[in-house]
Amino acid sequence: MSRLSFNLMLSLAVCALAPHAHAAGAPKAPVLHPQGDAARGKEIAMTVCIACHGPDGNSPTAANPKLAGQHAAYLLKQMRDFKAGPDGKAERVNAIMNGMIAPYTAEQMKDLAAYYSIQKQTGGEARNRETLALGKKLYRAGDAKKGLPACAGCHGPAGAGIPAQYPRLAGQFQEYTEAQLKAFRNSERSNDQNKMMQMIAVKMTDAEIRAVADYIAGLH
Repeated sequence: MSRLSFNLMLSLAVCALAPHAHAAGAPKAPVLHPQGDAARGKEIAMTVCIACHGPDGNSPTAANPKLAGQHAAYLLKQMRDFKAGPDGKAERVNAIMNGMIAPYTAEQMKDLAAYYSIQKQTGGEARNRETLALGKKLYRAGDAKKGLPACAGCHGPAGAGIPAQYPRLAGQFQEYTEAQLKAFRNSERSNDQNKMMQMIAVKMTDAEIRAVADYIAGLH
């Protein structure tokens, strides 16, 4: 079997983990149907979220993710994960976002998701020419020797993603993507379905994470 064929099969196998886990009896993730009101979402975004995420979801600083153009279903899932449950615990822990999302209702979160999803993301760019080849290889083909699947298998060749499980990655800040991959690797972030991202990130070195994050920033 050729390396290309192996990488393709590996990527497809990883993407198929969720359905197979459900068949084995794992709890099924809720189906999200975000049909919010973008106009109402804009009111919240322009008065509360603007400081960190900008007026249209194009964050002014790399520490905060670009939300513009992200899939509404994925945005809604993240907001729900940030919101504490009846036990007072949130599935995704972030000192700032856990507090920010606390007062919002399910409908308001849908509205925010609807607003950001229809905004146009400002373009990013890969900045490190020395690691561009490595980042491209990992994103498109993975690393068969390490059992590392290609990012493109789930997030698409251009980083467009697939709602709601696989977010849009294209154009995201290199620093933010790098931070999230390291958080998955260290199990500091664990709201990925069936630990898919945790199992992938744990196989990556700091240099590989930085290279693929920089490559992703330049995708369009």
